[in-house]
Amino acid sequence: MQALRIYKTDDGTQARLEQMDQNDLSEGNVLIRVRYSSVNYKDALAVTGKGKILWRHPLNGGIDAAGAVEQSEDDRFAPGDEVVVTGYHLSENRDGGYAEYLRVPAECVVPLPAGLSLYESMAIGTAGFTAGFALRRLGDNHLRPDMGPIAVTGATGGVGSYAIDMLSKAGFDVTAVTRKADRAGDYLKSLGASRVIDPEEILEGGRKPLGTIHYGGGVDSVGGPLLAALAPQVRQYGSIAAVGLAGGFKLETTVMPFILRGVNLLGIHSVECPMPWRQQIWEDLAGRHKPDHLDSIATQTVGLKDLPDVCESIVAGDIVGRTVVDIDKA
Repeated sequence: MQALRIYKTDDGTQARLEQMDQNDLSEGNVLIRVRYSSVNYKDALAVTGKGKILWRHPLNGGIDAAGAVEQSEDDRFAPGDEVVVTGYHLSENRDGGYAEYLRVPAECVVPLPAGLSLYESMAIGTAGFTAGFALRRLGDNHLRPDMGPIAVTGATGGVGSYAIDMLSKAGFDVTAVTRKADRAGDYLKSLGASRVIDPEEILEGGRKPLGTIHYGGGVDSVGGPLLAALAPQVRQYGSIAAVGLAGGFKLETTVMPFILRGVNLLGIHSVECPMPWRQQIWEDLAGRHKPDHLDSIATQTVGLKDLPDVCESIVAGDIVGRTVVDIDKA
């Protein structure tokens, strides 16, 4: 079987496309013939070695996978069942989806919901699942469209693109925040954003512990100073879903927005999302929250051999939207 396997060497991280024995895959009781995977920012960090993602080496890359069950020792799954696996420490401490086969515990596997094809599930992937998870958490904390605009930072990435699509579909007024407004503004508005602004507007407005209220809430995939600046501009009892740290993992802020305005900071940890929530989020992604612009967001499909170059481009910020991996593509 073919796999993109990541090694730690004296010269740094190396990702190699190679043949490996199926018996050498990580342990599990469900064997899946992978048809599609996807490229998330986390995958790009792992493949390029620009982030410490893998807990052990070597491992097959890819935190997402979709395909058909080949073998199962668990009664919940039978050969031929179409399934999805995202998170659960794929490409961290167990082999991931950048391979022709994936073996995982049954507890990691979600039946492909009606309304999604295998390709569509990976066009969505962890990025879309994370956006769907954020939408759930925001709703659980009573965020409503009439509370004001929702700021989506890192808007041109996978999570940001899907957050804009889903939030606008749910009736929210969305402000897209990106440094790529000059070349991606039309794209973001086509997804449903009513405004596209530069992060400097958020940073400038968040200099005080309590700034002027501009937003009902947000979905933040940047972290760092941008998240710290957004919180003081969110209205009473608004919520921000924190989904990423592309701009830094430190958060230097005050408690003022949280105790004087009741702003909620909601952490979105999709890797270990409880299975009942996970199944419901996937059902929603196949139904009421299914993105209207899948074809616009999934901008390219590549093969395993293309992944090293694609991952370099993603880390450099040169790719807008999502990349799907066709495992069988030459």
